[in-house]
Amino acid sequence: MQIDGHHTLTYIAARFAGFNDNEAQVIAYSAQYVDDATNSGVIKFTNGAMYSRISSAHKMLDYRNSEELANHQVWAPFHFLPGNAGLPAGQNPTGSFINKLICQPDSYVARDMLRLAVADHSKPYALHRLGITMHVYADTFTHYGFTGNNHKINEVSELTSNDPELDGSWLDKISNWFVSNAFPLGHGAALSHPDRPYITWKYKNGFQQEVQRDNPKSFLEATDMMCRAMKCFLSNDQSINLAQINGIPNEDLNVIKELIENIKDKDGEDRHAKWITAIAEGKFSFGAVEINYIPKGLGSWKHESIGQLESKDNESDEFEYKPEFLNSDWKLFHDALQAHRLDILHDVLPKYGICAA
Repeated sequence: MQIDGHHTLTYIAARFAGFNDNEAQVIAYSAQYVDDATNSGVIKFTNGAMYSRISSAHKMLDYRNSEELANHQVWAPFHFLPGNAGLPAGQNPTGSFINKLICQPDSYVARDMLRLAVADHSKPYALHRLGITMHVYADTFTHYGFTGNNHKINEVSELTSNDPELDGSWLDKISNWFVSNAFPLGHGAALSHPDRPYITWKYKNGFQQEVQRDNPKSFLEATDMMCRAMKCFLSNDQSINLAQINGIPNEDLNVIKELIENIKDKDGEDRHAKWITAIAEGKFSFGAVEINYIPKGLGSWKHESIGQLESKDNESDEFEYKPEFLNSDWKLFHDALQAHRLDILHDVLPKYGICAA
C-alpha cells in the first residue's frame, strides 16, 4: 500500500471501529509513518539526555547497496510479515523454509500480531502501536505471495494489468527485468502494482507459477478487516475472532469500493489528496472532517517533538530537551515501533519455527 491506503483507509476504518477523530488521526498517522520513519540512531539533547530509535523503512531502494538493505530488520516485522503458508503455530508447510516466509493475508501469524497490539491496550503508546500493527496487517492483504528477503520467489515475469499505460511503459519493463534478475527482494520486481488500489494484474513468480491479483477486492477486504480488528482493540478482546464482528456498514463499504475503483491517479500522493477531499466532503456516515498528514518538517510529529525542520538529523545534531518530549507522538511512535519489532521477531515468529533476526 501507499499513502492513500495506509493513511486515509486506516483513518476510515478506525472511525467505523468507534474511535473519535483525534484517536483515528493518531492511528492513521502511525500507520503511514511506518513508511516514512527512515532515520535511525541516537537523538542527543543539549542537557545530556539521549533517545535511541530504529527505522521501519528505507529511504530508497539503492541496489548498489543491496547487502545493507537485506540486512536491515525492517522487511519481516513491518512490511512482509511471514505467513507460515497460512498454517497455525506448530504446523509446517511442505517444501523448503521459504514457504514459511511468504506473506499471507490475515494469517495465524497476523492474528497473533493483532493480539499483541490489543495486549498493549493500556500502554502510553497503545494507539501508535495499533497504527503500526494496522500497517503490517493491511500489507498482508496486498503483499501476499512475496517475502521480505532476497529470494527467487520474488522474481516477476510476464507482468500485465488492466491499465494499458502501466503495461506500455518501457522504463517499467526495464526496471522489472533488472530487479527480478539482480535483487528480488519484496515486491520490487512487481513495481508498484501491489500498491495501486484500482488495478487487476497477473504475473509469473520465480517458480513459474501464474498469479492473478484483484487489488480492488484486496484493498476493500483489508479496510473492512482493519475495522474489525480495531473493534477488538476497543473492547480489549484478545480472541480476535473477526468473523464474529461486524465490519464497516454496507452503505459506507460501497462508497469505499467506488472510490477505490475510480481514483486512478498514478501517483499515490494524488490519490491520497482525493481521499482527503472525500472525507472532508462528508462522503462517509461518520461526517465531514479535515485530516492531514505531514511526515517531515514544519507541523510534523518530529518537528513538534524535538523542533527539527530538516528531513534528516545528523549525528552531531543536538536538540533542546523539553519535558513534553516524553509524551510526544513522535517519541511514543518510536517506543511502539521498538516494542512491535521485538515482539514479532522474538516472540511471534519463533512460535512458527521462524528465525528472522
